[in-house]
Amino acid sequence: MHELSIATSILKTSENEVRKINGLQVAEIYLEIGKISGIEIASLEFVWDQCMKDTVLENARRHIQETGGLAKCAECGMQFPIEKIFDPCPGCGSPFKEILKGKEMKIKKLLITT
Repeated sequence: MHELSIATSILKTSENEVRKINGLQVAEIYLEIGKISGIEIASLEFVWDQCMKDTVLENARRHIQETGGLAKCAECGMQFPIEKIFDPCPGCGSPFKEILKGKEMKIKKLLITT
């Protein structure tokens, strides 16, 4: 379960941002997680409370947006949405593609109380 290490990384980044502005804690956190990032949102939520106990994120409201995948075929150049990393090009059937979107995990916004 790598979601625990992801939660820990989110916590470290959030702590750094709170420290930069001499804040107290995070009131809200906005995350963007790509559908083909390999991150299980349910697993991340499962480890969240225990990982964030007694930290700047303990009482933060979470907002998670899951973004769809987008790829560009290496053979025909067609851009197409993908649900899974192995989805072939619907135009020519080629399995070779460049992933344009959907693998990211971003902290989009932190609302910090001071």
